[in-house]
Amino acid sequence: MGKLDTYKLYDRVVEVGRVVFIAFGPDRGKVAVIVDIIDQNRALIDGPATGVTRKEIGFKAIHLTKFKVNIQKNIGTPALKKLWVREKMDEKWSETAWAKKLLSRQRREKMTDFDRFKVLKAKQARTRLINEEYSKLKSAAASSKSKKTKKSTKAKK
Repeated sequence: MGKLDTYKLYDRVVEVGRVVFIAFGPDRGKVAVIVDIIDQNRALIDGPATGVTRKEIGFKAIHLTKFKVNIQKNIGTPALKKLWVREKMDEKWSETAWAKKLLSRQRREKMTDFDRFKVLKAKQARTRLINEEYSKLKSAAASSKSKKTKKSTKAKK
């Protein structure tokens, strides 16, 4: 069982320093750090750079991210903020596909009816251009193929 012993089943575990995304509650959509684990259902989180005050939160209300900040248990808010800025966690988070998807979802929710109409027309124009170019390439390929077959039939005679 050599390979099974070294196989890592989970890479996102609940631990001090784990960066979490808050999915429910008043701070929904914000990112924070686990500062302490209270029990099997709750943790103490803090997000001084993201506007999340230090508070306890249930594990069902958060999602674990792939990021981890190396901190000590019960680190103070000012020290955590310095580490957050030094490790550029805001930039790392905003570069993830997860954050980009959330941002696009927020933009879509804020769109008016006219904005949705403009997006529809832009998509139609884009599709039209793609289809025109595709048909040109397809016809060029078909004509070059027919020329090749004519040459090969002449060579056989």
